[in-house]
Amino acid sequence: MKILVCISHVPDTTSKINFIENNTKLDASGVQYIIGPYDDYALARAVELKELSGASITVLNVGGPETEPTIRKALAIGADDAIRINAFPADSFFVAAQIAEHAKGYDLVLMGRESIDFNGGVVHAMVGEMLGIPSVSPVMKLDIDGTTVKMTKEIEGGKEQVEAALPLVAGCQEPIAEWKIPNMRGIMSARTKPLNVVEPKNVEVTVANKNFELPPAKGAVKMISADNVTELVTRLKTEAKVL
Repeated sequence: MKILVCISHVPDTTSKINFIENNTKLDASGVQYIIGPYDDYALARAVELKELSGASITVLNVGGPETEPTIRKALAIGADDAIRINAFPADSFFVAAQIAEHAKGYDLVLMGRESIDFNGGVVHAMVGEMLGIPSVSPVMKLDIDGTTVKMTKEIEGGKEQVEAALPLVAGCQEPIAEWKIPNMRGIMSARTKPLNVVEPKNVEVTVANKNFELPPAKGAVKMISADNVTELVTRLKTEAKVL
């Protein structure tokens, strides 16, 4: 079985985010980048499937040379080879089109349910549509029985059991697997694993970001006595406006 795991290159959630050039561009100085956390779950499950069935794993990223340390970490975790599509991930459609161009021939395409920078949550569905194969998300559990994929997905208010035939695209989330930390052997072997850089497919970019802004600073905390319920209710109505 051939598995393709699509990974994003995103700022660590602990990084301090600032913008430059009149709030039109992220200031990357001092920002630590990681594999998207949901993509990490997808990769971890792929490695488990590899251990069970001897599957091969290719990781794919749409990004510039700056993403290669992130790709190498994925190789250290257990992927066999990697593809970097040499383009800025401009919007969801652009990214999905690049993935679909290289996903043909894979039995299972795994990725996170969404990236944590733009949180679009639509790339997996677009890839499935472009390839003409099923797409399921968010997947919390995934097992393979022959050519059938048995999944548990999250729905509003509960869970749903789903089955689909391979090939398949799945958007993953916890607790599909536990994140894996690369060991020294994996880190050393990742240095020599193939990382193929390819030029992007010509796709029109239809969305552009005009500017970014940070959320407003948190206000001071107002302490209200537990005995003063009337004041609490009044402030929730007039200040917080949640009632």
